[in-house]
Amino acid sequence: MRAIGLMSGTSLDGVDVALIETDGERIAEFGPAFCRPYRDDERAVLHQALAEAADLADRAARPGVLAKAEDLVTRAHGEAVEEFLAQAGIARDRIDVVGFHGQTVLHRPGHGLTVQIGDGAALARRLRRTVVYDFRAADVAAGGQGAPLVPVYHRALAETLAGEKPIAVLNIGGVANVTFIDDHNDPVACDTGPGNALIDDFMRARTGHAFDNAGAMAARGQVDEAFVTRVLADPFFDQPPPKSLDRNAFAFAALALPAFSDADGAATLAALTARAVARVVPHLPRAPKSWIVAGGGARNRTIVVMLERWLAPATVKTADAIGWSADALEAQAFAYLAVRRLKGLPITFPTTTGAPKPLMGGVIASPN
Repeated sequence: MRAIGLMSGTSLDGVDVALIETDGERIAEFGPAFCRPYRDDERAVLHQALAEAADLADRAARPGVLAKAEDLVTRAHGEAVEEFLAQAGIARDRIDVVGFHGQTVLHRPGHGLTVQIGDGAALARRLRRTVVYDFRAADVAAGGQGAPLVPVYHRALAETLAGEKPIAVLNIGGVANVTFIDDHNDPVACDTGPGNALIDDFMRARTGHAFDNAGAMAARGQVDEAFVTRVLADPFFDQPPPKSLDRNAFAFAALALPAFSDADGAATLAALTARAVARVVPHLPRAPKSWIVAGGGARNRTIVVMLERWLAPATVKTADAIGWSADALEAQAFAYLAVRRLKGLPITFPTTTGAPKPLMGGVIASPN
């Protein structure tokens, strides 16, 4: 099946679009990818929605700015697909399904609550294509963490690689998550801790820039090791997989850096991301021989260098370096998950989210 995947991550940079061909188990072909960035005014609305969502108790409620944000997310995703198809010269009737993650504004699985805004039915009508959306809710309702969702796709990607296992696929979005892949077992996965979100928030507050481009600011700074140690004393980092985080779970860390220079703050938060990843290694079935880094964090050279230090003797490579797409990987994953939903295949497992059994996930919206 030819499937489009859509991802708007917790870094709030934009809508990623990717096309793959798959039967829901093997990846037959990678297609083109595209990104529709959020404008500054759109990003401001989404940040306000994140703040207001903190008080939600009903995952279907859209009070205040959340209704506006949901309309924005749906429209932006529709525009992204339409522009992608036009640029790639692909007729929409050649697309079998669209996987629509939506925008996570609240993730508290311990309270049985995860909220991704975005109207899947409206998107299906606009695109005149079947849309699969709301991928996390079934897992959380069954007692799982509802995250991470991408490990089953990481496993499919890993089957295309030669070389010794186990390997770890690390996605550094707003929150960072890891998938441990061995030859004969289900993947083991969890969130590791903050990814780009704290760095992005710090950079926006201090410099007005949306992120630390290539980690250049962090590269000029000094890490406050005592600060990193204090944050890593949180009980979350001693918990074994599966476990997951809300984007703002450690937001206090970015707010607690007022005395730091811009460079030292960026360096310290980059170190927090890398050291949190290293803390998960003792909780994995065994130490990975190699790590593959994807997501926006793969563009932050300072984080990658820190990972090389803290994960040694394992090798660390970016997804791009091995022929995958660091930027499009999560969007590809939601194309893959949409096909699995249509085929009745599970997307989460006891070893990835803590679900009681392998579970399907996602709601199917018809264009009619």
